Amino acid sequence: MTSDQIKKGKERAPHRSLLFACGMKREDMKKPFIGICNSYESFVPGHCHLNKVGEFLKQCVIEAGGVPMEFNTIAVCDGIAMAHSGMKFSLPSRELIADSVESIARAHCFDAMICVPNCDKIVPGMLIGALRVNIPTIFASGGPMAPGRHPLTGKDSDLNTVFEAVGAENAGKMSAKDLERVEETSCPGCGSCSGMFTANSMNCLYEALGLALPGNGTVLAVDPKRRELYREAARRAVKMAKTGGPKPRELVSRDSLDNALSLDMAMGGSTNTVLHTLAIAREAGVEYSLKRMNEISAATPYLCKVAPSGHYHVADVDRAGGIMAILKRLSAGAKRPFLHLNCKTVSGKTLGAQIRAAKIADDDVIRTVPNAYSQDGGLAVLWGNLAERGSVVKKGGVAPSMMKFTGKAICFDSQEEACEGILGGRVKPGHVVVIRYEGPKGGPGMQEMLAPTSYIIGAGLGESVALITDGRFSGATHGACVGHVSPEAAEGGLIGLLKNGDEITIDIPNRAINAKLSKTEIAARAKRAKKWAPRIKDGWLGRYAAFVGNASTGASLKQ
Repeated sequence: MTSDQIKKGKERAPHRSLLFACGMKREDMKKPFIGICNSYESFVPGHCHLNKVGEFLKQCVIEAGGVPMEFNTIAVCDGIAMAHSGMKFSLPSRELIADSVESIARAHCFDAMICVPNCDKIVPGMLIGALRVNIPTIFASGGPMAPGRHPLTGKDSDLNTVFEAVGAENAGKMSAKDLERVEETSCPGCGSCSGMFTANSMNCLYEALGLALPGNGTVLAVDPKRRELYREAARRAVKMAKTGGPKPRELVSRDSLDNALSLDMAMGGSTNTVLHTLAIAREAGVEYSLKRMNEISAATPYLCKVAPSGHYHVADVDRAGGIMAILKRLSAGAKRPFLHLNCKTVSGKTLGAQIRAAKIADDDVIRTVPNAYSQDGGLAVLWGNLAERGSVVKKGGVAPSMMKFTGKAICFDSQEEACEGILGGRVKPGHVVVIRYEGPKGGPGMQEMLAPTSYIIGAGLGESVALITDGRFSGATHGACVGHVSPEAAEGGLIGLLKNGDEITIDIPNRAINAKLSKTEIAARAKRAKKWAPRIKDGWLGRYAAFVGNASTGASLKQ
């Protein structure tokens, strides 16, 4: 076992002495050491209950015959970090988490690991670290939040409802008192935000990727069924430690990434899944591209529309049968599904075996293929002179009237400028809002744009205004919003050369995004453009800006 490096032989007596100081016994030295990588923080709703989860998992590991060794990573709440400078630290935190997982697992020689993430960057950050260490690892997330109840409509609500209510109040469509009522009722308790936002998208994808047990992405944080998931994860971790696998690099392959992206397209997950799966593939040494994602999108029917694209929430997906039920319907009905059912999973079963055991309980939550929302997927990659290396849109959240849109650019050089402009009434019907210098380098940190997109929707402009950015979006974003525009403005991309009034065409069915500018005009503007100067030159963000790669390859740090 890997842990023998710190517990076996007379020369390891000092190591054992230190372990005894932590409460271990002599008999524990014969058992597998199971690292429990927890992301508990008391001020992050997706993580505020994970201290109790950690304690429960430790007991379950002991019962299964292992020795638990719990450690923590950081966790940024994107909702709390949103719309101020704190959001610049969200995506970079993925790299810190990966480094910390690698550091602790290497230094303390775990035989296997249970990762307990929940929110956006923690999920991929832990996996990137696990891929580096490559010991048997199972993911057991904290679970999604239940939806709230809108005080005015009586319908389910969530964090996105609150952001849109800000826009509605600013436009005079809601009173300040009603805004307070919305904010008090939309996030009713612990868990990752209740729609198919980034956190839940990633936790669901890990089921298809083979790294988590069925139910990981959909069983609510407060559901008693979650405890059984944790107990089984502990059992599997101990068994995998004893048998030596499967390991993360055995599970993350081109085929399993196809499975995960097929699920993503079938349920219209967050655009951030594109960024994270590219980074995961890169770390695993698997060649995977935006082109491949578009091929999967073209072949995958959109079966399950969840907030913000629809009115259902993740709790409804769980009630309807969960992720395996979506994959079951996809495998049985799609003409050319990119599903590889022989892929191994941490359950000890193949993905196909898990899918066969699934039951579908609601044909509206998880639609049949003939009754799909569309016969292609909920995400799309667009190319053109504005995005020579690609851009991403949540197609499933775009109104039919906005699938093709031509408008005049109104340009902002930061998210803050854009929010001020939208709330100040500068954005009008027919505009394409351009938010630039917010990419991985330019931001730095590639901020999410939930605030400006929500203000547009809240102001009633969702079917008359589009938005493009070299930044990224929250999973809660919906509307004609194109992100990850690459190359970014800080790299000299065309998005940085646009002027107010330039004509921009977004053509989602044909996967195109272009500015109506001649090559001669573009070259002339590029020649006149000032060289980009980093906004932040010191501290963590300064280092991040200096070493981060392009969004089209996952915005990973260069090695």
